[in-house]
Amino acid sequence: MDTSRSAAPSYLAWSIFNTFCCCLPLGIAAIIYSSRVNSANQAGDRARAESASNTTKKLNIAGLVCGIILIIVVVLLRVYGA
Repeated sequence: MDTSRSAAPSYLAWSIFNTFCCCLPLGIAAIIYSSRVNSANQAGDRARAESASNTTKKLNIAGLVCGIILIIVVVLLRVYGA
């Protein structure tokens, strides 16, 4: 029986994209949690890595949604000239 598992994903590339293109504050927080994932993976702490990975994923989703909403609002303001 093989009990080894792969490392928890850090979502670092997604975090960097969100920082530059979507929502700066949430992107920075996601980068911080991504580095925590990497540290926990290297230390072999699977529970801490999974927890930080889940937090990173949620921050990235929130940042992406905020970015999309902001783009829609800006486009609507430009089109309707408010």
